[in-house]
Amino acid sequence: MSSLLWMCSLSGSIIAAAVINIKLTAANCFRYKRILPLLHALSRQPTSNQEHLHPKLAATVRRHLQAPSRKPAASHNTVALELLLQELANRPRPLVLDSFCGTGHSTATLAQRHPGHLVVGIDKSGHRLAKQPADTPENTLLLQAECEGLWQLLAERNIAADYHYLLYPNPWPKAKHLQRRVHGCGGFFWLLQLGGRIELRSNWQAYVEEFGVAMHLAAHPGSVSRVMPVSPLSLFELKYMESGHELWAFTGAINGSTQALSGQPLAGCTRPATP
Repeated sequence: MSSLLWMCSLSGSIIAAAVINIKLTAANCFRYKRILPLLHALSRQPTSNQEHLHPKLAATVRRHLQAPSRKPAASHNTVALELLLQELANRPRPLVLDSFCGTGHSTATLAQRHPGHLVVGIDKSGHRLAKQPADTPENTLLLQAECEGLWQLLAERNIAADYHYLLYPNPWPKAKHLQRRVHGCGGFFWLLQLGGRIELRSNWQAYVEEFGVAMHLAAHPGSVSRVMPVSPLSLFELKYMESGHELWAFTGAINGSTQALSGQPLAGCTRPATP
């Protein structure tokens, strides 16, 4: 894969032109030729008024772990659950969850990496899900639902996942929005109940470090490292790579996982790189 980026200045204006030459490989299940128009604008790094870990992180995580949030099931989440249960009844398979999957391109990629699993992409936006790739593998299922609400419904039925990916969720970088982040909201408790091996990625280092601290507080320590993807798992990852962002990941295993960490990256993970 190669990318050339020229930045030139003319009459006080900045003219940016990007020429992207991406080698198509069988490992990339989505077709870059179709998605390059989505990548014209380079992405900016998250900016925050929070310099380090949030000072209320530990207290917030402990509160949610000690008093789990139990919200009434929204109708669209219940519909999504029924679709999943029907699929599992027709073809029982272990689960891979791709939460906040957006357009489902990451779900399609993960389905190729986990051919023996049902890979379930979850996103609350029907508009984004409507942009799913046309050649989605048969072992995928895209559900329109709120991730936190569906996590609760799955956990209450003792449905577990072998792998759980959270690829570039909205980091909510403003300090006042801590409780909107995955590890700061009430849904974090239900995420833990799903078990399995887990990976969260972001282009904001502090967000990944906070998630790692939250997992440690929940007695499920893992590792945080910078990653250099061999091939992008999602459209966001591709865009951030082309924008020159540093990418970070938390990887770990929640109790109940039958596969202990052995120093090897999770399926779909990439080589750790020294900052």
